[in-house]
Formats: sequence, structure tokens, C-alpha cells
Amino acid sequence: KELCLAAENCRICPDLADKKAVLSELNGNLDPKVFFIAEAPGRQGADRTRRPFYGDKSGENFQKFLDSIDLSREEIFITNSILCSPRKENGANRSPKKSEIKNCSAFLQRTIQLLQPKVVATLGSVALEALKAIEYHQISLRNDIGNSFEWNGRILVPLYHPSPQVIASHRRFDEQMRDFQIFRNLI
Repeated sequence: KELCLAAENCRICPDLADKKAVLSELNGNLDPKVFFIAEAPGRQGADRTRRPFYGDKSGENFQKFLDSIDLSREEIFITNSILCSPRKENGANRSPKKSEIKNCSAFLQRTIQLLQPKVVATLGSVALEALKAIEYHQISLRNDIGNSFEWNGRILVPLYHPSPQVIASHRRFDEQMRDFQIFRNLI
């Protein structure tokens, strides 16, 4: 609760000072089978619903991947590299700035320390890069997708983000479905 309150009151990032952090009991199980980290709350999803990967197409895709391995949202925890929703001037989602990721890294690190997950899965390259601020690694999404690695005393699995843009531009849905199968052996 203290961490959620601290995130809610954070105003470090100038472009995000008017946003509300997405970190609460809605993020998931405090003893998760898998701890997922994505990029940032989306404007149609978590920023609106206050629940990561819920209410938008990325959330629908994510749910399909979870369903394919019989993993429920009640068994996982989901957070982001940054806790507030970054937007362009026109209101559209934008990628987080490096400074925003750095500013939010203490929240990510503390969340991991509090929950002590055995398995951490990153969804996309931004999330994978954000972990370097906690404990450096040389894992890359391009070369290491869907493999498991030792990281910070845990198992780390880098995965593609479930956004419709990633799936459509690279025709990766079936590949991502296969990548999620690795959790069957890890949990």
C-alpha cells in the first residue's frame, strides 16, 4: 500500500505529472506464478480501467495468450516500465522516454523486491531494457525471445508485446502463442 501511495503521489516526470500511476491491487496476485512487465499503461486500456492489459486490443491479445496456457489473471502480476500513460500532444500513446524509465525504475525494483517473483516475463523491448537499471543483462529481444535466463536470482523470459501493431506488422500471433508455452514448464 505504501508503494502504491508513493507511485500515486510521484510527480518527477514533467510530461507525466498530470497522470495517475497504474499500481494497485488491480495489478494482480502478490504471490504471482509469473510477474509480467510491459511498456506503459495504454490510454484505452490500463490508464482508463486502472488494470494493466484490460479494456483494449493489447489486453484481449494478452488474455488469449494466458488462456492458451491455462494461466489466469488471478495467478499473475502485471506492471509496466513506467507507471503513468505517456501521450503525444494529440493524445495518442507514445513510447516512454529513457528519463521516464529511469525515474520509474525504483518503483519497478521495489515491486520486484516486495513480491519476490520466481519468474519474470518482459513484454517487448522497452520492458526488457528497463530491467537493466535494476540488474544489468545482455539479453536482447531479437536474439533471445522466448528463452529463459537467470537474472537477479530469478528466471527471466523475454517476450514480444501483445499489441495489435506488433502482431500485425510482423505476423507474430502464432509465434507468440508458442512462446507463451514455455511457462508450462517454468511454473
